[in-house]
Amino acid sequence: MNEKNKYCVCESCEFRDIVFAYLDDSTIQELCNNKEEHSFRKGEIINHEGEKITDFKYLKSGLVKLFRRTSTGEEQVITITRPFEFVSNMSIFSEERYRYSVSAVEDSVVCVVKLDFIKDLFMKNGSFAMGLLTKISKINDKIISQTLDIRQRNLIGRVAFVLLYFTNEIYNTRIFDLPVLRKEIADYIGMSTANVIRTLSDFKREGIIKVFGKTIEIVDINKLEILSKRG
Repeated sequence: MNEKNKYCVCESCEFRDIVFAYLDDSTIQELCNNKEEHSFRKGEIINHEGEKITDFKYLKSGLVKLFRRTSTGEEQVITITRPFEFVSNMSIFSEERYRYSVSAVEDSVVCVVKLDFIKDLFMKNGSFAMGLLTKISKINDKIISQTLDIRQRNLIGRVAFVLLYFTNEIYNTRIFDLPVLRKEIADYIGMSTANVIRTLSDFKREGIIKVFGKTIEIVDINKLEILSKRG
């Protein structure tokens, strides 16, 4: 569902605190006039790999995954990220088309602004440009760091790392509904689905976690951290 804003709330939005603090009130109002909010249900594609880039997109609420397809059609999950991120904008200043796909892992709301408007702000406001580029750079650094952290671990360490990522970075609680399938975890950490399922079962048997359907409870976070570091 796409909705043109009837009431501008950009003045109090976290979006402004992150980047648009560099804009004056009249520019904020102009931004609101050029902004739409798009709602996506779980599983819906926000943008497709290869699709032409026409908009600047910002995750306002929900959870999304960034991924691409291999030549054989397999899905490679690059990252799973929370609100106030700009994951769909990693290529907007270097490519004409998206190099990755983004889909909603949970029901999500995305703020959409025409890219030409953002580029015009770049030309007019150096502080805004630096703020936005700094934010996008930090996200890129985080993704690279996560990828390297995962690759240097064995299977047990990788699964432990992902569970800690969900509990510490995404939900900030030790009890949460796992937002992705076991296969998606496997795609994310570069292991087979069977290995992920077996490792989660081992964690459950050893009392490190409890599993109630999709709900995960981290029972022994210290043990999980040790496994993640040793892995």
